[in-house]
Amino acid sequence: MQIQIVDILKISEIQEKFSSIFPFLKLEFFKKSPQASPLVIKQPLININKTLAESRTIFKANAEITITPNMTVSELEKQFNECYGLSTQVFRRSGNIWLVTTVTDKWTLEEQNKQGEIITKQVSERKSKLDQL
Repeated sequence: MQIQIVDILKISEIQEKFSSIFPFLKLEFFKKSPQASPLVIKQPLININKTLAESRTIFKANAEITITPNMTVSELEKQFNECYGLSTQVFRRSGNIWLVTTVTDKWTLEEQNKQGEIITKQVSERKSKLDQL
């Protein structure tokens, strides 16, 4: 499975397509500040109702990204930055919370998603056992 990212897609559509393939991952887009730091979480989110064309800050002819399961998180984030001038961050579900994947950015999207699934199921099972007590 793969996702073709093109200018006519709304940011929300990109997020929905991403989550449909990787249900335990979430892709967020941030406004890039002049003092962009590795902690993009502190930057404001961009309007998800706008298209990629309306949101991008870099305009390369025929810029296109193909998201695949074997792509690493760092590759994905780098491509959005280089092709569109957008800061992105992948989050992995861990039970009921979303964790930033900064420490595991070298993992593939597939590995991240699988780990999120495993942890979320373990948390759910523990919660069920506690609820039965």
